[in-house]
Amino acid sequence: MDFRLPDIGEGVHEGEIVKWLVKEGDSISEDQPLVEVMTDKATVEIPSPAKGKVQKIHAQAGQVVQVESVLVTIAEDGAPEKSHPERSPVIPAPDRSRGQAPAGISEGSRQSPPSTPQPSSGAVLATPAIRKLAKDLGVDLSKVKGTGPEGRVTEEDLKKQSHPGVVIPAPRLRGVQAPAGISGVRKAIAQRLQMSKHYAPHYTYVEEVDVTDLMALREKMKSDAEKQGVKLTYLAFFVKALIPALKAFPYLNASLDETTQEVVLKKYYNLGVAVATSDGLIVPVIKDVDKKKLFDVAKEIVVLSEKVKAHKATPDDLKGSTFTVTSIGSIGGVFATPIINYPDVAILGINKIVERPVVKDGKIVPRQMLYLSLTLDHRVVDGAVAAEFMNKLIEVLQDLKVIL
Repeated sequence: MDFRLPDIGEGVHEGEIVKWLVKEGDSISEDQPLVEVMTDKATVEIPSPAKGKVQKIHAQAGQVVQVESVLVTIAEDGAPEKSHPERSPVIPAPDRSRGQAPAGISEGSRQSPPSTPQPSSGAVLATPAIRKLAKDLGVDLSKVKGTGPEGRVTEEDLKKQSHPGVVIPAPRLRGVQAPAGISGVRKAIAQRLQMSKHYAPHYTYVEEVDVTDLMALREKMKSDAEKQGVKLTYLAFFVKALIPALKAFPYLNASLDETTQEVVLKKYYNLGVAVATSDGLIVPVIKDVDKKKLFDVAKEIVVLSEKVKAHKATPDDLKGSTFTVTSIGSIGGVFATPIINYPDVAILGINKIVERPVVKDGKIVPRQMLYLSLTLDHRVVDGAVAAEFMNKLIEVLQDLKVIL
């Protein structure tokens, strides 16, 4: 079978082969990682769709391939091997001697002229956006020492190469303007946020919640969690607590079809969790949260976060969210107004826990309080619904036996 580069994510049309994790002739199992592919969003591992033997690798490290181009031919167990597998058209790696960016392909075309694979030795790891910046700066990428993950060339590396030996002074108070390019994952993030703000009129509803009892419960459960190898974070409680609220208010677990202008209500609960990485903010997705126990969710949050930070996330890890959660509480900030992870229609921001004086039963007592920021697509969800949703979420957070 010819295995093609799958759809890695919304807005991704091509990827660069970083390295192959198998070689021709290797026996492989289903879901075994085959290759690392780098896009402007992230570096992901592509798993094998079947058990068998690697018959032919069609694209070498450093080459840029289009979605649906053949990556590898696999002789499945029980199926005859092809004697002359057909080569998939690929885009050759950029001309390293001139620092050129890869040639583009129009959206209506998935074909490109066949090319001779370039050797992987000496290949420069850089995103398409970095290659374009190198061309603009007149920098030969083959002479740049990458300081990013696995030796990837970063924007800072290019700037140093384009001005060797020059110490850039700190700007004066009068202000000195200097261009700063947007590249790689940051460029993709900028595009998606711009798309979100363009399509969805944002509305943020902020509510305060007492998490004193939640903190005590987490402390009580930590030892049991550790015995099972689970790092129990506050985030896991919030992710699970969202499910009863989303079931009660299904329009927050939805998307809006921009073509038909119909609201698509999702009957499944896949929650995206924003993770800060060296490449930018990435949102892996926990699938079917409603069917998982608290400790399972806590474990998956840690596993997905580590995969994303290590550039080991698969395309499936990053797709299919129905609602998103972002937490800045561990860093700081009383509250923020998060931007919707389009095409979701809502995102919950979890902010810093602060001890405050609170009137309880007629007495002023210290309580652990935090603000929750719920940003909504106002085309789909009205303010009154947001308030009712938040009331339900707070009700669950203060009676957590519902999710245990």
